[in-house]
Amino acid sequence: MARIAPRFGRVEPRRRARRYLLALLSPVAGKNSWTIAETAGEATPDGMQRLLNDAVWDADKVRDDLRGYVIEHLGDPGGVLIVDETGFLKKGVKSAGVQRQYSGTAGRTENCQLGVFLSYASVHGRTLIDRELYLPQKWCADQARRAEAGIDPAVRFATKPALGLRMLQRAIDTGVPASWVTADEAYGQDGKFRVFLQQRHIGYVLAVPCRQQVPTNGGSARADALAAAAPALAWKRRSCGEGAKGPRIYDWAVATLPDTGTEEHGFTRWLLIRRSVSDPSELAYYLCYRPADTTDETLIAVAGTRWAVEECFQTAKGQVGLDEYQVRRYGAWYRHITLAMCAHAFLAVTAATAKKGLF
Repeated sequence: MARIAPRFGRVEPRRRARRYLLALLSPVAGKNSWTIAETAGEATPDGMQRLLNDAVWDADKVRDDLRGYVIEHLGDPGGVLIVDETGFLKKGVKSAGVQRQYSGTAGRTENCQLGVFLSYASVHGRTLIDRELYLPQKWCADQARRAEAGIDPAVRFATKPALGLRMLQRAIDTGVPASWVTADEAYGQDGKFRVFLQQRHIGYVLAVPCRQQVPTNGGSARADALAAAAPALAWKRRSCGEGAKGPRIYDWAVATLPDTGTEEHGFTRWLLIRRSVSDPSELAYYLCYRPADTTDETLIAVAGTRWAVEECFQTAKGQVGLDEYQVRRYGAWYRHITLAMCAHAFLAVTAATAKKGLF
């Protein structure tokens, strides 16, 4: 709180922000405006709503402080930046960006908002460090809805990969120590997403769909066609990291891809293929980029790191109320999400400190 306190110009919102954070960290169930206010000793949620909607403070500067705090305590040169999205189920049509759209969280099309997040994972811990609210094209074109939701005229439509790149650029430009980026198919199949990382000399292991066209010496081929042609000796059984039930073990194959002229000197691209041990017909595909001496085991380990962001979503929603806000306005969404991310980062740093035996 001492780190972010200067972002609040007056003492009243600064103290209320502290009470808000403490309520998010409390064991109370259902961290909405009423329960947060009650936990903070306030009779009504009006003050907490004012903190999110009307008080003068900059959520982006608090986000920058949060990122610095995470890197100070969890930073490592081998860190991995993970881009992913999560859904926030909502009723009605007033909340900024809400509409019927596919939510991976629900596993179906629902009335929801979608947030794109950047997570940082290292040997010390993992947590969320940046966020963007996805605004569908219909929202961006509807001036009346925009005005009612408090969306600045400067905000324009951006795809989810573009939002991910926006956050990655902020992280890279501020010196976040990371050697890798990983993300799911929605981002991996985006050529601009991959080229940006190659231009910045950042390694990646990005999931792509089975239909992804992959360069070969004889032209291009679908990823699943290359997998089908892989000889039996190409597969190796490896763990990609620890899961809730122990090591996550799969069969893996790696194919080196020919130079297409987009690679930096000394860098190489690969197609990494993951096959289920229990169901060999279940495959996943990854395009990878890194210096040529990178081992297969390293690529596999990075592919497994992507699950860290799912863990962050689960714990942030279950422990610090990431998804339990009661606000409709665009800026208020960013304020609640940022404070919830601060609470989650505090828990991650506390766990890392305890692991080192410093408590």
